[in-house]
Amino acid sequence: MSEKLFKSTRGNQKPLNFYEAILQGIANDGGLLVPDFNVDQKDLNALLNMNYVDMATEIISTFTPNDVKEDIRGLCQSAYGNGLFPESVVPVEKAGDVYIAELFQGPTAAFKDMALSLLPYFMTFSLKKRGEKREVMILAATSGDTGKAALEGFKDVEGTCIKVFYPVDGVSPIQKQQMITQTGKNVDIIGIHGNFDDAQSAVKVAFNSDELKELCLEHNVFLSSANSINIGRLIPQIVYYFYSYLTLVKTNEIKMGEAVNFTIPSGNFGNCLAGYFAKLMGLPVKKFIVASNKNNILTDFFNTGEYNANREFYKTNAPAMDILVSSNLERLVYILCQDSAKVKTFMDQLNETGIYKVDEDLYNTVKDNFKAGWLTEEKVLAAVKNCYEETGYLLDTHTAIGYGVYKEYQDESQDETKTIILSTASPYKFPESVLEALTGETLNEFDAIDALHEKTNVVVPTPLQGIKDREILHKKVIDKADIIQFIGEQIKEM
Repeated sequence: MSEKLFKSTRGNQKPLNFYEAILQGIANDGGLLVPDFNVDQKDLNALLNMNYVDMATEIISTFTPNDVKEDIRGLCQSAYGNGLFPESVVPVEKAGDVYIAELFQGPTAAFKDMALSLLPYFMTFSLKKRGEKREVMILAATSGDTGKAALEGFKDVEGTCIKVFYPVDGVSPIQKQQMITQTGKNVDIIGIHGNFDDAQSAVKVAFNSDELKELCLEHNVFLSSANSINIGRLIPQIVYYFYSYLTLVKTNEIKMGEAVNFTIPSGNFGNCLAGYFAKLMGLPVKKFIVASNKNNILTDFFNTGEYNANREFYKTNAPAMDILVSSNLERLVYILCQDSAKVKTFMDQLNETGIYKVDEDLYNTVKDNFKAGWLTEEKVLAAVKNCYEETGYLLDTHTAIGYGVYKEYQDESQDETKTIILSTASPYKFPESVLEALTGETLNEFDAIDALHEKTNVVVPTPLQGIKDREILHKKVIDKADIIQFIGEQIKEM
């Protein structure tokens, strides 16, 4: 079989092999990297009785060189099998008539752990395969969960340092406390005066800055990304779609081959895009139901075919989804149209005017696969309360958006297809809002953890126990306009 290569969605980057794609992170023409090969169809029966590590090995090996499958198994074992996750890795719980895939059982109590526990191993493996001698500077923008998960994954990883930029007023207090108390000799956490989109845009600009490229050459450094613009973030996320589906088969909740829906709380769209890859690889999915908060740009895209970023930005009680530039949507548009010139035109239009609209044929394919909805902040709280009172299951605010949007879809469509909701965080990551939803009481975040535990008896995840007493180690705050200059200064110091 010929080498598996990855190409840019915008068509002006020579295709890269797996190792190059992992290390480069983003295409050098500003596009995102996608497979330049047809993905394998998976035999669901062969996967059925595998544990998570073995299933991850099978799925991920679709995208890697053919001769490193056992190496990939070792990386997956290191990420998922050494006690950082429970034995099942992704438990699937029933809540009334829906199934909740708990993606938050890892070291930071958020779904980003599913990919960011593995990405550092991908990166060190790729460095070794490439014989790379330069230091790697990992850049990441975060709306809350990516930052902590990336920091935890990359802390003290030899040959790397990581810089995480977060909106100083745009993450939850618990998320902020997790980041600014992060230990590790190679980690740096920087607050910015701005929002997530400002941080993400600056990180993308950094990769294409001639000035930074020259500095990197001079100081023997290269830049890479831990955001979902890196294909190494996307690939591991495909696994839990297969795993949660086959869990339902094993527990006789569905028959093998029966189509299901997945409902996904979505901001940057990487989580949902991984599901579409799973469908391309043979997973029987009827609809992906994309759930948003008041920053409902994705809802409008899936309902109209137009992506319009010219709108007000809202800070909400589901802050990890407070995003207006959903980077991974570019990958979906490319996969559906297979036309890099068209994608480049769309992205140029977005850059110049804040808007692009896909053509009718492409939009019809979108409508065949995706439905979308959004919830107000009041409805988010109502969804938390309703789910808990009706089923006894406690949701965080982001997963509650998935639950509430799904219930609205169910009522409107009368679709009786079994549905899996991807749960993206522990309710204790957003305890003030969850407690308010259940009791109407407003407490500070740390008192809210205790009160929520007392009311529900739901176990507080280990990563969040005693969080208020940890020493604050990172106090840097800069203006959004100074991010590129800051990165340049950091390169000079390496």
